[in-house]
Amino acid sequence: MIALLALAICADLGVNYCSPLIPTPDLDSVSATVELIAPAGAFDVPMTRDGVFDYALAIDAAGLPRPAALGAYTVYVAWATSLTMDSVVKLGVIGNGRTTFGALPRNQFRVLVSAEASASVKSRHGRLVLRGTSPSVRWLAHRDLFLTTPGMAAMHRSGIDTSSSLPEARPSSRVTLHNGDTMALAATRVRDGYAYNGEFPGPRLIVPRGAQITVRFKNAIDQPTTVHWHGVRVDNPNDGAAGLTQSLIAPGDSFVYHVRFPDAGVFWYHAHENESEQIGRGLFGNIIVADSVADAGAVQQEAMVLQDVSPHVPFGGQALMGRFGDTFLVNGDPHYTLSLHHGNRVRFLITNASNARTYNLSVSQGAMTLVGSDLGKFEHAEKVSSLLIAPGERYTVDVQFSGSSILTNRVQALNHLLGVFTPEIDTLGVIHVDSLKPQSVLKYPTENLASYRRYLDRPVDHRLNLEMRLSTQSTSTSTMLTGASVPVEVNDGMPAMNQMITPKDVTWILRDPDTGAENMDIDWKFASGALAKIRIYNDALGPHPMAHPIHVHGQRMLLLSRNGVPNRNLVWKDTILVPAGETDDVLLELSNPGRWMLHCHIAEHRASGMMMSFVVH
Repeated sequence: MIALLALAICADLGVNYCSPLIPTPDLDSVSATVELIAPAGAFDVPMTRDGVFDYALAIDAAGLPRPAALGAYTVYVAWATSLTMDSVVKLGVIGNGRTTFGALPRNQFRVLVSAEASASVKSRHGRLVLRGTSPSVRWLAHRDLFLTTPGMAAMHRSGIDTSSSLPEARPSSRVTLHNGDTMALAATRVRDGYAYNGEFPGPRLIVPRGAQITVRFKNAIDQPTTVHWHGVRVDNPNDGAAGLTQSLIAPGDSFVYHVRFPDAGVFWYHAHENESEQIGRGLFGNIIVADSVADAGAVQQEAMVLQDVSPHVPFGGQALMGRFGDTFLVNGDPHYTLSLHHGNRVRFLITNASNARTYNLSVSQGAMTLVGSDLGKFEHAEKVSSLLIAPGERYTVDVQFSGSSILTNRVQALNHLLGVFTPEIDTLGVIHVDSLKPQSVLKYPTENLASYRRYLDRPVDHRLNLEMRLSTQSTSTSTMLTGASVPVEVNDGMPAMNQMITPKDVTWILRDPDTGAENMDIDWKFASGALAKIRIYNDALGPHPMAHPIHVHGQRMLLLSRNGVPNRNLVWKDTILVPAGETDDVLLELSNPGRWMLHCHIAEHRASGMMMSFVVH
């Protein structure tokens, strides 16, 4: 009964963030849980430079007797160990009620509570009272059905055209535009994929804030398409959401977009139809709106678009995890290099154009300062050891290099078969520094968003649950998908199963729990100029829960809190990563009239249903 009570408490808190501690049989009146504390910082999960979760811990206990009642003891002490019971860390003294501890940089661990003679003990000597494991340990065994599941042999190649008659894509060019300018943009076929204006990535647009441009778009590929101006608060008819703001642009047809830029920031444009294939094959490009973050002494600014691709893997599956690639590209280059000839401070404007991969970026020789995100500046600049960036997100980060460096993606990859983590380090590029300058003290620009914190205690206007429903999978397959999860998966730990599952097999769901409406049946209406508090819960109890980058069109939002922990560094966003099991309170500013889309930015999840619309009158 006590264990069931602890499990019920953990279900309320979110299974990814809470585990029960089980008492010894003679203390069955004791109940306890260990909880991972949501971060208050800039990123959605706390992660070390090496990709290890770094949550603070809390233990809630009830029913503990006086230690002396168990023997010659005076206190209860909590310990953390590895799964093999070595590498013991003393957490501290606990009692009935809630006790919080500092960060514990481990993905998987055990927690033990013992009765001890003194609070000063360095190692465990007393009798065991409670024991349990971290939430990430509680996995059901997954099995790879690549060779045994019906339907795998029917999968087909994606049809990428490698014909020598098609031109090679050119590197991205820089195009500076001013208010009133007109540019031509064409989606074209190139060898091995698609490109905008024959460039991969598409032309990088440099635009001043407040400008409006005209884009004359031509569809010269073999599929219908549209262009979405990601993060830009355009007028509704120009948003590029097929079936909502415009019709599909058929092959050979044209469309004129009028794009205004009311916000400074880092943005990108991309195909918004059959995104998994069209973005995956090259239809995307960066937009830098001038004064995105005012220059604070950076010698140079460098835009960086990240993507991972798998030329040999067919499109059409990957509806479970999303499409992960095995080749990393920076600005379309698998061998990205940057040479610094005039100093060692660089401001990087980073965009994640991957379909599903969340990166944990770091440099080998340098200090990183987080300055801005999607639509502007943070409340204060923040030193970070690495940069966690989900699909669709953008970050502005200053790096003070202390020498030539390697840019890496460092993660702890999850093996679903074994339920264990292994370190993975991928080199994304090399930065050559030929001279060093003394570090100067900089005053970074900030944005005053403190007035929005009063909405922390305001009642919720709408709730949104993120869920998944299996459609056609067999009982054996669906059983393999059900189990506990980690907040954010940074790799495809079950590629064969992911590849075989299509949007016909699963439905990813946005659900309004107050009405029961799902996806495009949700009917939210707002007055122009309203501020709406939305509570988003990512269900960790259903089949294969995972993190979702939630993107809103035409508006901007603030992440107020995670699992009830207030966000101490606000910034305007259009894409927010919601880890599995987390509850986020988001403040949505509704200043742009029209019918707009909200969806998961894992392309395969949107294709599997995970999108809705709302109206701003």
